[in-house]
Amino acid sequence: MVFAQEIEIPDIKNGLAGSWIINDELSDNSDDQIEAAIKEGGGKVPRRWFKKRKEDFYRGGPPEQELYDRISYDDVLTINFDEPEFQFAYADNYLRIFHTDGRRRRTTANDFYNEGSTDYSFANWEKNALVVEARPRDGGFTLETYTLQADGKQLRVEMVIEPASFRSTINLVRIYDRAD
Repeated sequence: MVFAQEIEIPDIKNGLAGSWIINDELSDNSDDQIEAAIKEGGGKVPRRWFKKRKEDFYRGGPPEQELYDRISYDDVLTINFDEPEFQFAYADNYLRIFHTDGRRRRTTANDFYNEGSTDYSFANWEKNALVVEARPRDGGFTLETYTLQADGKQLRVEMVIEPASFRSTINLVRIYDRAD
């Protein structure tokens, strides 16, 4: 007789909060994934022959692409959650604030001229995952799925990144280890 074994799934709502440090060994290399997307879109990447590519080679585009750099290159992510508000803090005091209660962004034409273009994110829960959709300042798109693994000791982030200037999608998985 076989008994169904109950699998412990970490409570993502409570488990996401805290500090997370990238696990480079388990994560995709951001530069490799960006190069794959450039090639897939018909673009060319620099030949290096025998030289090794500098780390974070593709990091540091124009200011309107900062969100892409933060989610795909920053090594530390600090998450605060006070339902329904999330705060994701990255290096250099870059802060993303978004909500899971269905609220959407309200803007007018004057907002753009008065405040300038801003990154915007919103989120919802899908089963035991936090799904975040973002609209970076360049007019592109990101879809990020956050789940916990290893009994809540690791954060898995699956990303679909579509910068406005790219002809192809960047698919990236980053794994973070809990720091606290």
